[in-house]
Amino acid sequence: MTQTAQKEMNAIHWSPDSWRTKPAQQLPSYKDLDALKQAEQALLKMPPLVFAGEARNLKSQLANVAMGKAFLLQGGDCAESFSEFSAEKIKNTFKILLQMSVIMTFSGRMPVVKMGRMAGQFAKPRSSDTEIIDGIELPSYRGDIINGFEFNPESREPDPARMLQAYHQAASTLNLLRAFAQGGFADLRKVHKWTLDFVGETPLTRRYETLANEIENALGFMEACGLAGDNAPAAMRQTDFFTCHEALLLPYEESLVRVDSLTGDYYDTSAHFLWVGARTHQEDNAQIEFIRGIKNPLGLKCSPDMDPDQLIRLIDILNPENEAGRLTLVSRMGAGNLERGLSPLIRRVKEEGRTVAWVCDPMHGNIKKSSSGYKTRRFEDIIDEVTDFFGVHNAEGTHPGGIHVEMTGQDVTECTGGAYEISDDNLRDRYHTYCDPRLNANQSLELSFLIADHLKSIYKK
Repeated sequence: MTQTAQKEMNAIHWSPDSWRTKPAQQLPSYKDLDALKQAEQALLKMPPLVFAGEARNLKSQLANVAMGKAFLLQGGDCAESFSEFSAEKIKNTFKILLQMSVIMTFSGRMPVVKMGRMAGQFAKPRSSDTEIIDGIELPSYRGDIINGFEFNPESREPDPARMLQAYHQAASTLNLLRAFAQGGFADLRKVHKWTLDFVGETPLTRRYETLANEIENALGFMEACGLAGDNAPAAMRQTDFFTCHEALLLPYEESLVRVDSLTGDYYDTSAHFLWVGARTHQEDNAQIEFIRGIKNPLGLKCSPDMDPDQLIRLIDILNPENEAGRLTLVSRMGAGNLERGLSPLIRRVKEEGRTVAWVCDPMHGNIKKSSSGYKTRRFEDIIDEVTDFFGVHNAEGTHPGGIHVEMTGQDVTECTGGAYEISDDNLRDRYHTYCDPRLNANQSLELSFLIADHLKSIYKK
C-alpha cells in the first residue's frame, strides 16, 4: 500500500472505540462487565491528565531528536504501584532524571528531552495469562491498574475500579511533577542539590560534583554579565518534563481520549506520549488500531525479530504524513543482537525516506535469572547494548536519538554490576520491584556518563 493510500485509509474508519472490532492481546478478562462500564463512564467525566498543547510541544521537541538536534531520555519504574506511591519517591526519580539529563546535556553538548515512565505506567504485558505457585494456578499479575500483586484469588481477580485509583494517583503525580519542573526545583543553580541522600562517595559522584562545579562557574559568569534572576533564560530556571507509558489497557486509554478544542483532533490525555510494545504491535490488532487515530507523539518497540517490511507497514499506519516527531522507534534487542536485528531496520527506514527518532531500550532484551533465583539484568549487558546502539548508527550514518531505561531514585539492588559491583548475592538486600529489575541511582549516573562520552565523540563542537 502506498503512503497516499494509507493516509486516506487512516483518515476514515477510526474512532476512540474502533479498537474493539480488532483482535486484542494482553487485555484482562473482567468478570463484572457492569462494573467495567461504570468505571469507563466515570473516567469519561474526569478532566484530562495532560493537555493537547503539551503533547504538541513534545512532538516539536521529538522532531529535533529525529533531525539529530536533540537526545531523548525516557526513564522510570517498570510498573508504578499503589502501595509505594509517595511524594518522596516521585521527587527522587525526578532528581535522578535531572542529574542524568544535565550530564548528557553539559558533557555531551546536546539538548535533552526529558520523559518519565510516570503518572500512568501501571499495566504490564505478561508472557502467560496465569501463574502457578505451590500447585495453585491464578491469573498473572498485570500491574496495579488491573489486579493485585499478592498471590491470592481476591487480589489477582481483575478489578475495573482500579482504573479510577490509577487515574487519581496519576493526577497527583502530575501535579507534583509540574511543580518540580516549573516551580524552581529544576533551576540549574540547584544542580548540587539534586544528589540523592543515600548516594555515597564514589568516583561517579565525584565526577558529577566536578561537572556541577563547572556548571556553577558558567552560571556565575552569566550572572556577572547580567543574566541572572528575572533576566536569566527560562530554560535555566525551569524545564519541560513529559510523561509516557505503554498503551496497553485500552478501556482506560479510550476513556481518557478527548477532542482538542483548538484543532478538533483526538488526543489520549492519559499521557503526553504513548507506545506500543513488542507483544502487541501486530498490524491489524487493537493497540495499533487505537494509537493510529490519536495525535499524541507515539512510540513503537522493535524486537530483534521485527521484519523490515513489517516495520515499514507499521510506520505508514502510524505516521502516514511522515511528520518529524510523530513516531519514535525504540529498539529492544538484547546485547549482541543489534548488528543482526537493528542494522537492517535502520537501513530500510533510511532507504524509504521515513522520518523517525531512534531510541535504545537496553533493558528488556537483557533479563536473566540469577544464581540466587532473582530476575535481574547485568549492567555490563546494558552497557554493551548501548555501545552497540551508537556503533550501529555511526555505521549507518544515522542519529542515535535516545535512551529508554527502567530505573528508580530508590536505593535498590536489582541489576548486578556497576560502580558498586552488585553481585547475585547482593540482590536480596534491597530487591523491591514488582515486575522487572531497575537501575539504581549509581548505575543510572554511570550510564549517563557513558552516553555523554558517546555524544561528545560523535558531535564534537
